[in-house]
Parts: sequence; C-alpha cells; structure tokens
Amino acid sequence: MEWRVAFRSLGIPLMGEGAAMAICLAPALYYHDGTAGVIALAALATFLVGLAFMLLIPRGSTQRDNRVSYVTVTLMWLALVLFGTLPFLATRSVNSLTDAVFESMSGFTSTGATIFSQVETLPPSVLLWRSMSNWIGGFGIILLVLAVVPSLGINKFSLYTAESSGADNTGKTTYHTGSMVRRTLAVYVILTVCFIVALWIAGMTLWEAVNLTFANISTGGFSIYGDSISRFTTLQQFILATAMFIGGINFALLFNLLTFRWKELSHKLDQFGFYVMLLVLSVSFTVLALRLHEGYNWSDAVRYGVVQTVSVLTTTGSVVADTNLWWTPIVFLFLVLCTCGGMAGSTTGGVKVMRVLILFRNVNNILSNRLHPNAVNPVRLNGKPVSQDIITNVMVISLVYAMTMVAGLLMLMTVGVGSTEAIGAVFGCITSYGPGLGDCGGFGSYTAFPMVGKWICTALMLLGRLECITVFILFIPGFWRRR
Repeated sequence: MEWRVAFRSLGIPLMGEGAAMAICLAPALYYHDGTAGVIALAALATFLVGLAFMLLIPRGSTQRDNRVSYVTVTLMWLALVLFGTLPFLATRSVNSLTDAVFESMSGFTSTGATIFSQVETLPPSVLLWRSMSNWIGGFGIILLVLAVVPSLGINKFSLYTAESSGADNTGKTTYHTGSMVRRTLAVYVILTVCFIVALWIAGMTLWEAVNLTFANISTGGFSIYGDSISRFTTLQQFILATAMFIGGINFALLFNLLTFRWKELSHKLDQFGFYVMLLVLSVSFTVLALRLHEGYNWSDAVRYGVVQTVSVLTTTGSVVADTNLWWTPIVFLFLVLCTCGGMAGSTTGGVKVMRVLILFRNVNNILSNRLHPNAVNPVRLNGKPVSQDIITNVMVISLVYAMTMVAGLLMLMTVGVGSTEAIGAVFGCITSYGPGLGDCGGFGSYTAFPMVGKWICTALMLLGRLECITVFILFIPGFWRRR
C-alpha cells in the first residue's frame, strides 16, 4: 500500500484547518477576549504541519487501490480532530485532552454533543471555532478536499464513497465526482450566506446569525448559548428549522432544483417524498401529543413540535425545550427518527431515509413473495429496480450499525454510565444527533461522564459519521496483506 499517498493527503486539510482557525482571530480581536495570541499560534502550527506533509512527503504513484482510500479517510478525520483540539487546549477552555478530543470530534462529525454545561463562559474565538467545526464537518472534510484539490494521487470516487457511504448511488449522474462536489459545495455556501442574512433581518445580531447558521445548516447543533435556541423568537426558530430541513436534503437534488435541471430530479424523488412524509407524520404526532397530553397551547405545541422534530430527524441537535420532561412516546419517537436521519448525500447522520425506504420495500416484497412465490417483483426506487448488491449493502450496513449501538451501550454501562444516559448517549453519538437522555439530554451535557465513557462516545461519533464500515474494514486482517 502506498502509505505516502495517505499521509501526504493530510497536508491540504491541515492547511485548510489552520486557515479556518485564523478566522477565529476576528472575534478574539473584536471582543478583546485575550485569546488572539494563542489562537494565532494554534493556527500557524496547524498550517505549518500541513505544509510539511505536502513538501516533505514525496508524491506517490496514482493508483486505484481502494485500501488507500479507507486509510486516507480515517486518517484525515483523526488528524483534523486532533489538531482541532488546539483552540480548546491553548485557551484553557477545557481541563483535559479527553474533553478537548470529545468536543472537537463532536464538532467535526456534526454531532453537537458537548462537555460544556455553561457554554456562554467560553471565549468568542472558541465559540466561533465550535461553530466552524460544525460547518466544515457537515459537508464532509473529504468532500471539501475533493472540491478544491485537482488530484490526491488516489481514485477520487473511491475516496468520496469511503467517506460518504450513504451517498445515493441508485441514480446515475452526468458529472464527474470533483465537479459534482464543487457544485454541491457552491450550494452549501450560498445557502449559508442566505440564512445568515435571513436571521440577521429577523432580529439576530450578526454574531448570533453567523454561529447559528454554521451550526444548523450543517445539522451540527452547537450553540453559543447554554439553552441552545430556546431563547430566540418564533420566527428565528422557524428560520433555523428551515435551515435544518434543507440541510437534510440531498445536496445534488438541491443543485438540480436551483438550476432547474428537472430531469435530474427524478433520481431522488422517492427518497425526498419519504423524507417529507416521515417528517409530516412525526410533526403531526408530536404537535398533537404536546397539545393533548402535555397541555401546551396550540401556538407552543406547533412551535415546539415542528422545530424539535425537524431537529431530531435531521440529527441537528438544536433544542427548544427540555425534551426529558416530555411524554415517553414522544421521546421514543425521537430515538427512532434520529436513527433514520435525513436523505443520503445530505449533512445529516443516522442510517439515512433512503436505506430505511429500501428496507421497508424489501420487507414488503418478501411478505408478498410468501403469498405469490412465482411472482417477480423487485424492489424499486424511483421506478427502477434496485440491484441485489445495493439491497445487501443496505442490510449489512444497517446490521453493523445496530450491532455497534448494542456494543456501545454495553461498554458505557460497564464503565458506570447509568442505563438512561447510556441509551441516550449511544443514540445521540452514533446518529450525530448529540443530546441524549437524562443528564446528557435536553439542555444537559456530557460533562459528568467518566473519562472512559467520553472516549467511548468519541469513538461512536467517528463510527457513526463514517457509517461504521469505513473504520471497521481497517481491522480485517486481510486488509493489510500485500497485493
């Protein structure tokens, strides 16, 4: 295996991360929070390490070994997360490396889980860094690299699919991978600017609008306030919910919609329709439950029901109320929704609604075939048969996902995490939703988790963001054999 290719590929992401850290100098200087010097050093160190990778490691041979892609993807995420701890450590915002890694991993995987119980006490430079890590991770570090780098010395499509195995590959595209990613990145940036302006016009300060847009269009969920987004007006909350909803849509579909490419939309309509149907049904149940069982007036029931349900389905993690206090069936529904996630090819976590739809239709076909054994009725998506390879892949990923959740639950309970918190943490971390149950749910945090428990949650975030397979495949003995 060409190790040089994998390690040299860390250069551009680290240089980009250093540049992003440098942007955090703006609030440090504007608010005079006393962190400008250490933030500048952290940014410079990150940039120089990335530059060293680029200049000191010779370019490897261009090859199509998929093993390099899996190693590169995992190394990139780990490198960006580790260097992403520097702003937390340099400003002494955290007390340990464990907390710094947890927060950095949560940011870059767009999970939104936090170890800070009083986030308002953080320096503005660190608050912006948290929001930026959400925004960068939401689109995907590897996808950002593909958008701006002509060649990494490896197969671009294999790198793209290794990082984003949830991508909807049931419909063909007329674009090359690099072109497709650049187009969707353009949509991502344009939407970010539009929502910043919309929130600013709706009455937020520019500081609030920038941070909240970064965190919600990326379905990341970090906030600059300890009560998440509950303090904002109804209009502002609905704008944020709209950003979450759009963040849960396949970005190729958004590009085709914004550029009036109607023929290309047909490849995603089934998935989009299921996504909207699931959201409408869930919102309806939540609103009625809040009104009839919890006793909210209709105005609050609609506001809480819509915003919180959208946040859960898109695995954003922004919170408008303490959901720990809500009716148990609502909380259970939320666990199911965050496991489903949004559309494939979006910024969301979870198993993706495309896979859920394929699983449902496969079950329906199996039941139908029991009644009509000789009938030929393949699983269809967008009117076209889905190959057995895709169905098998969906079933395997779903099974591995479920087994990982069970293993994570057992490990958390073994190290002393309470059963309620353990269940919530597993769902919150592996689905990228963030908030869990009990102490780590609602407006709570993971600060009380034991050190080992935080590391387990950190691993679950990475596994969930890379959909387990990308990481687990590295532990197959045959993976490392010479070919």
